[in-house]
Amino acid sequence: MKTVNSQELKDLIAVSEVPVFVDFSATWCGPCRMLAPILEELSERYAGKAVFVKVDVDDSREAAIEHGITNIPNVIAFKDGKAVANQLGFVPEEQTEAFIKSIL
Repeated sequence: MKTVNSQELKDLIAVSEVPVFVDFSATWCGPCRMLAPILEELSERYAGKAVFVKVDVDDSREAAIEHGITNIPNVIAFKDGKAVANQLGFVPEEQTEAFIKSIL
């Protein structure tokens, strides 16, 4: 999964024709590290149907502030340029996949 900065995220959300799932996280966050391999696997499973990216909240504070990130991990789904849903905290693979499917 590619890590993007604040501007890259804005650009991606604006032009993507498929849903964009953004993992707001940080390297020091334990639950983030637990969720990362799940999202990586799901990003491969849903390649072509959705785009998955990661935003490090320490490196991209602007994006975190703009999207109201106060707790991590926080996966926000964007569709047609707008945030449509989010999943907060570590969630097991089955539930994370159900969240993704609900947006697709």
